[in-house]
Amino acid sequence: MNKLKLGKRNLLKVVRSKEHGMYLEGGEIGDILLPKRYIPEGTKIGDTLDVFLYLDQEERLVATTEHPYIEVGQFAFLECTWTNEYGAYLDWGLMKDLFCPFKEQKIRMQRGKRYQVYCYIDDKTYRIVCSSKIEKFQRSISGAQNDGKKQSDDRRATRRNLRGEAINERREYKNDIKEWRDEAPADRKVIISDFSSRLFTFLKEMPEGKCSMHDKTPAEDIYATFGVSKKVFKQAIGDLYKKDLIAIHENGIELTVKGRAQGEED
Repeated sequence: MNKLKLGKRNLLKVVRSKEHGMYLEGGEIGDILLPKRYIPEGTKIGDTLDVFLYLDQEERLVATTEHPYIEVGQFAFLECTWTNEYGAYLDWGLMKDLFCPFKEQKIRMQRGKRYQVYCYIDDKTYRIVCSSKIEKFQRSISGAQNDGKKQSDDRRATRRNLRGEAINERREYKNDIKEWRDEAPADRKVIISDFSSRLFTFLKEMPEGKCSMHDKTPAEDIYATFGVSKKVFKQAIGDLYKKDLIAIHENGIELTVKGRAQGEED
């Protein structure tokens, strides 16, 4: 099989089926889950699917048949959907928003506004992120074009510039999925905080600030709704509960008086 590319579309074969989805051939890293909600009607074992590979909230490799507005190595205009103390999150067409750290924002991003960004894989965390400081990436691409003939074929990757023309750039295989799986440390605290903020925003937008999901909800239902594992969901609930922002009931969770007040302030 061809080398897997994180943050890009891949052609992968369906190797087995389970109640919660189908698994695609992943070679050395193992089979890759394609959740049930993304499986095209009529798909069967042995079929080859065009899927996009990314990481869920728990840094696990997953596939989707949805096509994002941007891939690793591309530029696009994206809308900021929410922010927290770590950075901003932009809508790139997938359930899990695309993260833009504060240090990679040319100006502080605001919810509802659109920004031109470049998508890449962070060298330290191996997470798919973006930057609005696009000039440095444009310079890098331009330099790679000039040096392209001097670089060996296995150290270059083809990607698209703003006009959609194919260009070449040097790289160090930072989007090699096996390397990510073997070496990348998972920043769990940031992951939990990310989803805690998203869950709080979700509750603020729900009627009466309530959600019927709780720690006894099946993992498949949680993933289908939020795109996160049950473990991450439960830890996020715990985080919000400790801050007295939500109350936990047998039939779900809801915002507390403090949570509603903070929601109104936001």
